[in-house]
Amino acid sequence: MYAIIATGGKQYKVSEGDIIKVEKLNAEKDATVSFDVVVVSKDSDIICGDAAKSATVKATVLGEGKAKKVVVYKYKPKTGYHKKNGHRQPFTLVKIDSINA
Repeated sequence: MYAIIATGGKQYKVSEGDIIKVEKLNAEKDATVSFDVVVVSKDSDIICGDAAKSATVKATVLGEGKAKKVVVYKYKPKTGYHKKNGHRQPFTLVKIDSINA
């Protein structure tokens, strides 16, 4: 059984017991969070649309962190313009506990 959840403007395919990195959530460590469900697959049936609105996915927050640094380099030829910037995207690590369809 799996579900497709939506959080942080992205969609993730999850099963029970999966550990995933999602966009940073405002939740403490060991807190329980629930996600919006887009699609649920139970046995060989696929449930989507309004029928999937009643489904829930519960997860436990394991921690927070920052991803690897992405270097942004801007350059314009013949003008001497160089600008180097770095960015580390924050994330929240969650473990999927249950999928209720």
